[in-house]
Amino acid sequence: MKFIKLKDAASGEEVQISYKDYGQGRPVVLIHGWPLSKDMWEYQIDDLVNAGLRVVKYDRRGFGKSDKPWDGYDYDTLTEDLHALLEQLDLRDAVLVGFSMGGGEAVRYISRYGTDRVSGLVLVSAVTPYMLKTADNPDGVDESVFAEMMTEMKKDRIGFLDDFGKKFFGVSLINHPVSTPLLEYYRSLASVALPRATQQCAIAFAQTDFRNDIQNIKVPTLIIHGDADKTVPIEASSNRTAQMIAGAEYIVYEDAPHGLFYTHRERLNADLIGFCSKHATTAAASTQQRISG
Repeated sequence: MKFIKLKDAASGEEVQISYKDYGQGRPVVLIHGWPLSKDMWEYQIDDLVNAGLRVVKYDRRGFGKSDKPWDGYDYDTLTEDLHALLEQLDLRDAVLVGFSMGGGEAVRYISRYGTDRVSGLVLVSAVTPYMLKTADNPDGVDESVFAEMMTEMKKDRIGFLDDFGKKFFGVSLINHPVSTPLLEYYRSLASVALPRATQQCAIAFAQTDFRNDIQNIKVPTLIIHGDADKTVPIEASSNRTAQMIAGAEYIVYEDAPHGLFYTHRERLNADLIGFCSKHATTAAASTQQRISG
């Protein structure tokens, strides 16, 4: 098992972040969604590695096999963890792929740390630009939705995760895109998280405003979202993000739920590979120009 080690800025304690590193070529960093872990990317790894890409996936602190400190679940701290990963693995010319909550880390990383190591961005079912409905964000999601989630998590976390998983993948009486055993598997990935981490990260993705961060995105960007997403509604998220990033490529998957990394895995993998290949020459040239300069 592989870990990077970093010192937590707030507590001064050592935190270990679990990661996996496969293949060779241009690095693609997969940032998992809430409330899962790096293992959610199971159906992406083979295709991406076979396409000649180096794939790095990691567990957000508090989730999966990473350390589970009591604090540090705000986006600034989570992005510091991502920065430490890129630094310690010395990744360059990387594409950040942020799913759902992970989209927030990806855009904040570029906003805070620039593009010396990152030359491409993919946002999949992402929570950007700002989920919470406020006076200056009328298209967001009503606060009562997040309050109800918090109440259910505190009352019966596993029961909440079970119900949430069905909505996540668009399961209904007449639609079963995910088998019951697989739903149970994804629930098990979420269940090993520190309960406080699950709660605090929900607060973070609901309340964090990424609109200023998005203004700093200048790298080639691909945005993917399903128009049947009931977890992160497309109207409150990617429809708006696509308008804010100049030149972004925006692909809407018809009838796709939030968890399209499984339900639409073949299409997603092809789009990821196509994006990484299409922008590889430009990214490499830009990197060489920085080195020569």
